Amino acid sequence: MCNMKRISIILLLLLLTGTTIPVCAFTVNGINYNIISEENLTAEVGRNTRYTFTEAVIPETVEYDGKQYSVTRIGGGAFFNRSGLTSVTIPNSVTSIGSSAFDRCYGLTSVTIPNSVTSIGQFAFFLCQSLTSVTIPNSVTIIGQSAFHGCSGLTSVVIPNSVTSIGKDAFNGCSRLTSVTIGNSESIGNSVTSIGDSAFSGCSRLTSVTIGNSVTSIGQFAFSGCSSLTSVTIGNSVDEHRRFCVLWLLWPDERNDSELRDKHRGVGVL
Repeated sequence: MCNMKRISIILLLLLLTGTTIPVCAFTVNGINYNIISEENLTAEVGRNTRYTFTEAVIPETVEYDGKQYSVTRIGGGAFFNRSGLTSVTIPNSVTSIGSSAFDRCYGLTSVTIPNSVTSIGQFAFFLCQSLTSVTIPNSVTIIGQSAFHGCSGLTSVVIPNSVTSIGKDAFNGCSRLTSVTIGNSESIGNSVTSIGDSAFSGCSRLTSVTIGNSVTSIGQFAFSGCSSLTSVTIGNSVDEHRRFCVLWLLWPDERNDSELRDKHRGVGVL
C-alpha cells in the first residue's frame, strides 16, 4: 500500500502547483499504472520506461490491493521511446490518450483505438515511423498538436465525423500519405472546423485534398511542402483570402497569373 508520508508529500504538491498527480503507482502483468481516483476506482497507464515486450494489451480493469480499478486513460509518456513495441490494444474503458503516450515508438505497426476515446493528445504517436494505418473512432473530437507528426510510414488515415479540430503539425512529415478528405460528409462528416498550422506540411506524396464546408479556419503552411499535390477542393466556409494563401504557397508559378487567381478564388478549387 502507499504509505502516508508519500501521500502527504503528493497532497502538498497538489496544493502548491494545482497539478493533478496520481497518488499511488502499481504494476500488473508488466505494465505500470497510477491511481487517478480512489473514490471512483479509476486508474491510468503510467510511465513504462523499462517495458521490453513487443506487445501491450491494456485491460479494461486492473486489480490492486483487493480493488478493481477501471483504466480510463493512457497517461502522458506512458510508452515513450519503447522502440521494441510493435502492437498496442487499448480497451473500451479508455477515454483519452495522453501527450507523448507512444512518442518515438519506432517499431509500432499496429494500434487499436476504441470508440470510447475522445481525445488524442499532442505528440501521442510522434515519430511512429512503422505505423502504416490508423483508424480514428467516431468518439474522437480533437487530434492534438503533432499527434502523428513524422509517421513517415502512414499511408491511410480514417478521420471520423466527430473530429472538430486537427491540431498544428498533426500529420506533418507523413511523407507516404497519399490522400486525405477533411470535413466532407461522404467520408468523415461535416464537423471539422479548423486545420492547424503545418497540419499536413511535408506530406510529399499527398496528391489530393478535399476540405468540406464545415472548415472555417486553415492554418499557416497547412499544406506546405506537399510537392505532389495536384487537386485541392476547399469549401465555401473558408474566406477567399485564406483560399488564395493556400494556392499561393502550393503553386508559385501561378502567383502572378491574375486570371487563374480569380478563377480559383471564385470556385474554391485550387
